[in-house]
Amino acid sequence: MATDSLPIVLTFFQSEFAKAEFIISLCFLLSFLISGFALPRIMIICKRKRLYDDPNARKSHSEEVSRLGGIVFIPSMLISLSFSVAFRYLIDFPFNDSLTGNTLLELLFFLAGSLFLYLVGVKDDLIGVRYRKKFIAQFLVASLFPMAGLYINNMYGLFGLYEIPVLVGVPFTIVMIVFITNAINLIDGIDGLASGGALVSFVTFGILYILKEEWVYSMLAFSVAGCLLPFIYYNVFGSVEHGTKMFMGDSGSLSLGYLLSFFAIKYATCIPDQKIDIHDFIIPFSLLFVPVFDALRVMVVRAYLKQPVFLADRNHVHHKCLDAGLTHLQSTVMLVSYTIVMLFVNLSLLRVVDANIILIINILLAVCMNILLNARIKRRKDAKAFDFSDSAGL
Repeated sequence: MATDSLPIVLTFFQSEFAKAEFIISLCFLLSFLISGFALPRIMIICKRKRLYDDPNARKSHSEEVSRLGGIVFIPSMLISLSFSVAFRYLIDFPFNDSLTGNTLLELLFFLAGSLFLYLVGVKDDLIGVRYRKKFIAQFLVASLFPMAGLYINNMYGLFGLYEIPVLVGVPFTIVMIVFITNAINLIDGIDGLASGGALVSFVTFGILYILKEEWVYSMLAFSVAGCLLPFIYYNVFGSVEHGTKMFMGDSGSLSLGYLLSFFAIKYATCIPDQKIDIHDFIIPFSLLFVPVFDALRVMVVRAYLKQPVFLADRNHVHHKCLDAGLTHLQSTVMLVSYTIVMLFVNLSLLRVVDANIILIINILLAVCMNILLNARIKRRKDAKAFDFSDSAGL
């Protein structure tokens, strides 16, 4: 019986799909090992050089914590990709067949932009960079996508719009890349939130590109997912007392934001002469809704209060979760779970409603969540005030 099944097993592992799965798994494993090897050594360097994220009134921690965890993301991704691509020759995987059309150009521009923004983030973590210079850098790397022919060219019926002209799509794409990048940077305020949400997104995109047989993009997605896992362990479960806790810093959050914007726009870009699939819009929309909506909400509130739009405060949803009495881990689990649930809910809603109704439903649910958090915060403040007045009376 086992002898009869052996040819079937060998035939399976000789197929292109099996070879692709092996290469993608290798990307994930190598990135995981590189990140796991590098992070403890980065913590030692941070301790010796006193490279800590100092606490202040706005931040959600009160101890000195290493802020260079994100410095491993881009190197881990690039090294794992390089070795995996080199290994493909041993199993005769037709990798070159995937590098057709604009794919190679997209990857070259994307990797160049990732490396440049990563270096800006590293400089910011070490000596600081003014936000105007960071914005200029973000707009520069965002402009690389349209130069490679990658831009938002279809709105899939949102606001009644479908195909949009180049003169509108290109600047809109650049603005969206910058906005998504900053939204991920802004939501990186509690343990595991930005990295956990990014992990869910990259795994989802990786699986989707496997189904589309776009092996290169799946390798890229899983290589990022691999380097995130060791960081999440140190970020969430690390101990400040033992020096094993760390933050990703701007080198990590800016890189993740740029990577996520690439995958979201790449997946949502409509391919000419192919049937429009609304799922290509709803999936990235659902994965990025929490950070994007939160950043937009905060900006609107600041503008309404006639405050500087880029003023740092504690009005983000993760700050509200903490003020409502949730721990860092509880807040992260709640918000990441909310993203996963809404992804499946939105995909189910596609069967009965269009994209505009789904957008309205998502906004209403997010507004309700913020209202509930505000109510819980008010109750906690009232209870504290009552306890204080009661103890003062005694």
